[in-house]
Amino acid sequence: MAKAKYVLALDQGTTGTHVSILDTRLQVVGRSYKELPQHFPKPSWVEHDLIDIWNTSEWCIARALKDAGLTGRDIAVVGITNQRETTGLWDRETSEPLARAIVWQDRRTADICQRLKAQGVEPRVREVTGLVLDPYFSGTKLTWLFQHLKGAKKRAERGDVCFGTMDSWLVHKLTGGVAHVTDVSNASRTLLMDLRTLNWDDELCSLLGVPRACLPEIRGNAEVYGTTRGMRSLPDGILVAGMAGDQQAALFGQACFEPGESKCTYGTGAFLLMNTGTQPVRSTAGLLTTVAWKLGNTTNYALEGSSFIAGAAVQWLRDGLKVIKKAPDVEALAASVKDSGDVVFVPALAGLGAPHWRPEARGLFAGIDRSTTVAHLARATLEGVALQIHDLAEAMRKDSGRNIPVFKADGGAAANNLLMQYQADLLGVPVVRPRNLETTSLGAAFLGGLGAGVWTSPDAIRRAWKADKTFKPKMKPEVRARHLEKWKQAVSRA
Repeated sequence: MAKAKYVLALDQGTTGTHVSILDTRLQVVGRSYKELPQHFPKPSWVEHDLIDIWNTSEWCIARALKDAGLTGRDIAVVGITNQRETTGLWDRETSEPLARAIVWQDRRTADICQRLKAQGVEPRVREVTGLVLDPYFSGTKLTWLFQHLKGAKKRAERGDVCFGTMDSWLVHKLTGGVAHVTDVSNASRTLLMDLRTLNWDDELCSLLGVPRACLPEIRGNAEVYGTTRGMRSLPDGILVAGMAGDQQAALFGQACFEPGESKCTYGTGAFLLMNTGTQPVRSTAGLLTTVAWKLGNTTNYALEGSSFIAGAAVQWLRDGLKVIKKAPDVEALAASVKDSGDVVFVPALAGLGAPHWRPEARGLFAGIDRSTTVAHLARATLEGVALQIHDLAEAMRKDSGRNIPVFKADGGAAANNLLMQYQADLLGVPVVRPRNLETTSLGAAFLGGLGAGVWTSPDAIRRAWKADKTFKPKMKPEVRARHLEKWKQAVSRA
């Protein structure tokens, strides 16, 4: 184990970057956060600037060290977690981006997905990757970039261009351009990796027009990928070890180590994952089969249901409709009315994900009349987030053959008591919120510490996990049935 005693978790998310510094008891001693600029050049297009992502990360690292009263030399290891599927290309030698990154929410490749479906290849794609053909994933984003960036594909074929999801970009920058790697959890979201072999699949690379030479090396989730080099905020030589996509990191941070254990993260989107053990479970209900993590020679898989819009709906109320000044204000506004007044909101602001997979769907308020106020809209928005998760949970029960006896919730929106209570009412099972809502960062820190030898087994994270509050279901069955029927009708019209 390194002499330094602290682990730095770099959590690069869709709307901003978090950095947490934890001690060996997994207690947070310093943290920082900075919002990330969003770019919407056309309807349904969402982009990030890779340089913004790196500059924001460096700023947050420096600020978290200051908050903890530490220097960079006190850090033993950096662990990484990231928004998944977001797709970037950069010059291998200079690290200059070729274009803005295409964010996971972006829907510009819907036509590409439709053409591939028309060719009849989706069953094969699903068999190999566990995914569906949807603009959500990285593969068709890469297809689009190589079609639209002049000369990029030839450069990629020569190996002069690097493709990466944000884990790869961060490791590249942390190591001064030395390492070009990804981990199995992020690679499993690209439409390019074989779930069983954990290798890039030549057939799918050819189908999507992606040169193998631009792809990163696929690694496990608790390994040393390199050391820091040339950074403003950290000295050279600190281990970079341990990374996972944000939802897999949250599953790890929620101590869901046994088959059947599940969590839901309420972030920009909402994501429900169930650990299915060492064998992938194929979905018949519109869910995804994905890699949870690989530790040593053991790979764990998960079933996943993804709702593209959760906290982003509250951001839209704040920034688009301007009905609230700060995101946390939504709870008080929603609680100022006893119910939504029969208003139903379908949060299809970026299409509908699992189990519907309708990229053409658009957001919808139904049931508005002259009595409707902004408070009803706010409450319906929160309820729409929870109703999406109910659909995912039902699909997961069907696919796994397991009930979810307790529902672990995390992410920023899990702090909303009204949302958590309504979720428990819809599911009919207790919703448990942990004391540390930043379980994504916790998972990244722990994977980094495992990779660097700070910890030797997952037992420490089990001991560190503590519940904050349990929300028990209160809604009568007939009321629940009425809410679900109104939701079903609204979704059919979105």
